[in-house]
Amino acid sequence: MTQNFLQTFILLLLVTDPFGNVPLFAAAMSSVPPARRPRVVIRECLIASAVLLIFMFFGRHFLNALSLSEASLRIAGSVILLLIAIRMIFPHPDGVLGRTEGGEPFIVPLAIPALAGPSALATVLLFSRESTHEVLVHVAALGALLVVWLAVFLGAERLQKVLGPQVMTAFERLMGLILAAMSIEMLMGGIREFVKTL
Repeated sequence: MTQNFLQTFILLLLVTDPFGNVPLFAAAMSSVPPARRPRVVIRECLIASAVLLIFMFFGRHFLNALSLSEASLRIAGSVILLLIAIRMIFPHPDGVLGRTEGGEPFIVPLAIPALAGPSALATVLLFSRESTHEVLVHVAALGALLVVWLAVFLGAERLQKVLGPQVMTAFERLMGLILAAMSIEMLMGGIREFVKTL
């Protein structure tokens, strides 16, 4: 149980990449009054976790309605993860998630797609295919992830100043490398499941 919790937590941490999203959060919050920033961060993190939770519980029905197999979802999710990992390792001028517009952020781009993006949604959809006990472990991991999000983004400005841009970039590339390896593992798992159905 502990191992499943840690695996789920680490996977969601890598997929949502809070440390890599620190520059995005800092840029999106630049036009928000300093006194209001903590409220906006808390709101966006809660919205993202609620979206992931909904997909976790109702993902199975969603898959059944669209006649999608677990193998196809796993393969599609692994491709998305790999593309995000590549953009983390080889930075793009627009960032991992593309350009963001000014003004106070609401849902887009911080809650979705920065935190609850396609790769995170695909990941929790996979969790919804598992047993009730395992889903409860995944919910606990999501709760722990929410705590990490809040800690990172509420201290985002200080974190950037303390670590500096070079350390933040190096950390994001390291997370991208680990995420790339996990996406390949997910891809191979999807292919194995598909081969069993032949």
